[in-house]
Amino acid sequence: MHIAVSAAAGTDADEAVTLTELDEAGRLLGQPETVSRDEFARAVAQREEQSPRWVWDDTRRWYPALLDAGVEVERCVDLRLCHAILRNAAATAESELALAPASSWDAPSSWAEHGETDTLFDLGVQRGRDDAAGADPVEEFRLQRAAVAGAADPNRLSLLLAAESAGSLIAIEMQFAGLPWNASRHNELLVELLGERPPAGQRPARMHELLLEIRAAIDDPTANPDSPVELVKSLRRAGVDVSSTNRWELARHEHPVIEPLLAYKKLSRLLTANGWNWIDTWVEGGRFRPVYVPGGVVTGRWAADGGGALQLPHQVRGAVIADPGWMFVVADAAQLEPRILTAMSGDRAMALAGRDRDLYDGIVASGAVETRAAAKVGMLGAMYGATTGESGRMLPRLARSYPSAIRFVEEAARLGESGAVVSTHLGRTSPQPSPEWRELQDDARQEGASEAVQARAKTARRSWGRFTRNFVVQGTAAEWALAWMAGLRRRLALSGAEAALRQRPHLVFFLHDEIVVHAPAAQAEAVAREVREAAAEAGRLLFGSAPVQFPVSVAIVGSYDEAKG
Repeated sequence: MHIAVSAAAGTDADEAVTLTELDEAGRLLGQPETVSRDEFARAVAQREEQSPRWVWDDTRRWYPALLDAGVEVERCVDLRLCHAILRNAAATAESELALAPASSWDAPSSWAEHGETDTLFDLGVQRGRDDAAGADPVEEFRLQRAAVAGAADPNRLSLLLAAESAGSLIAIEMQFAGLPWNASRHNELLVELLGERPPAGQRPARMHELLLEIRAAIDDPTANPDSPVELVKSLRRAGVDVSSTNRWELARHEHPVIEPLLAYKKLSRLLTANGWNWIDTWVEGGRFRPVYVPGGVVTGRWAADGGGALQLPHQVRGAVIADPGWMFVVADAAQLEPRILTAMSGDRAMALAGRDRDLYDGIVASGAVETRAAAKVGMLGAMYGATTGESGRMLPRLARSYPSAIRFVEEAARLGESGAVVSTHLGRTSPQPSPEWRELQDDARQEGASEAVQARAKTARRSWGRFTRNFVVQGTAAEWALAWMAGLRRRLALSGAEAALRQRPHLVFFLHDEIVVHAPAAQAEAVAREVREAAAEAGRLLFGSAPVQFPVSVAIVGSYDEAKG
């Protein structure tokens, strides 16, 4: 059973809510019921006993108030997130939903007003606001179900939509529960690295010391490392020929200024991203509450709406301390993207290389390359399109040993270079190249096109090919991660019986292929088993009996920084 949730006619959601029971296709199963907003949580709690799937426009709009009232939801359909997938999916391109004129459902949801991301392809951050209030969720649900039913493989799309919606519930629950954060310990870490908190507008003592070293090294008493433009000028005057202050470019030069400058930049990033102002803004009541943006990037990976949840540096992870009597169960998937590629391509030789062992070690044992580092560089190059340097040297050797895997990503790249779209394993589809991209390609094909135009067009083709090459792998890895978290969430709920969310083991942090569960110490070992079993279950859910393992490393720790060396 499905139950659609919407603001009652003639009101807004703060006044009254209409609940409409639907079957799988969106047909009515009785008369809609209208309840006051004060009665909404109680009505949801009563119906949860029937394990319905709640159908609403936006999980962030409805679920926080339910959690505040002590009501958890097992399943839902986040129509806005699902609409974005179906509107753009190649599998539903001929559906009524995909062919309809743009509507308020096409505006990105409230999840993504200020999404921030650390992914390679930042162009894919979905931004917007929630202006679909008043749109009919019942009609939208019917259109979505019809679109899925008309797809060549509706089961995969259905799984993708269910996983995406489960992710929306998890994101809200992690924000609600919060990541335990010891502000006093955070302050101690900052003092150890930076010195005491300075007055507003002044640099901490350690950064000031480094500033003096920088200025002395280039004999420039006015050098300003906080201004990239001015710093480049200062460095050039000192004979350091740079075009930017990128740390990789700086590291290529030998000069007394480089070491203190790199140290200054590292501390400056810490101060800006996770310094004292961050503590004041984001830590309250011993909790950091990440604001995640499910589906915030076109590949399906999550983004974060402030707080830098996707970029917590190791320097401050010592402030993430479990509550007394509790522990963290920290898990991350081993070589997730190469294993995803193995499963998608059906490369049995690579599956064998990763059987019961580190995949990169297995590649070395097969004789494809000599070292683990070479195996890792080569595989990352294959998935991200690095065709020069060490990656380029490894690629032909990997292609001989694992032809199906390498052929799979090469074909995705060729499709991208031709302007075609590609799709993940479950059906999320890459965006079309921009009109400017296509115009450039057309210009390059014209008779008499200059070498400069042809070169720009080739560069643009290669760039888009790198995007589509990675899209299929990164996007499918995101699907696996959603299935992993959704399965674990269900297992944790069952293990906690009738306990409320924050009184039983619960997810508190997620970073692409890494999760953190906050659990009573006595249950930590059992939670670790559930984490591993949920990972294996996610692999079976996506790839059936494919002979690919998805191992996860698990650590039970009292402080997040203890999880990894």
